[in-house]
Parts: sequence; structure tokens; C-alpha cells
Amino acid sequence: MLYLVTNDVGTQIKCELTREDDNSAVDLTDRTTTLKMRKKGETAILFTLTNLSNGEDAENGIAIFSLQTGNLNVTAGKYEAEVSSSTESGDIETVYELIDFTIRDELA
Repeated sequence: MLYLVTNDVGTQIKCELTREDDNSAVDLTDRTTTLKMRKKGETAILFTLTNLSNGEDAENGIAIFSLQTGNLNVTAGKYEAEVSSSTESGDIETVYELIDFTIRDELA
């Protein structure tokens, strides 16, 4: 469970992608890795973030997603996100587990 505050900008979400069978890192070099967020219980995607990591971080399966202006302009509540990675040839791998978020209102 991750905790966020409405209207924050620049907060980063770090994910480490590993293979379940041997626990090795998924090399994200030359892949497009995304995080899609939606409100729990709904189907509409609120926003999609693209991985910012490169070099050694990408080779070691580390994906960094940075929240932009407007991403957290949402009502407080429960949200969930999915991380997936696609190769240049179009193959897509999606992390099975969703990431749970609780977003609270910022203090006035």
C-alpha cells in the first residue's frame, strides 16, 4: 500500500521488476514501461506514467514514475495501478499484482 496526497506534483513511485521463477531483474533497457492508475472499483484509466529510469537502473529492473501536474487532482479514496512493459517488437509483460494506493486530501 502506498500513500499519496491530492494535488502533489513530483512525487516518485519506484518499482523493481523481477522474474518470479528465478528472482532475476527484468532488464527494462529498450522497453517502454508504464504505470496506469484508476480508482478502485472503476475501469476508467485516470492517467498513464512512463518509466524515467535508464542506464544501470533500467538494466536492474528499476522503474521510476514521476507524478505530474493534475495527476493527483482526484477525490480522496482508494486507487490501484498496473505496471506493464513492452518490447520494441510489441511483446507486453504485465505485472500480475496491482499496486494499492490510498490518497488523502491535502490540508487546507
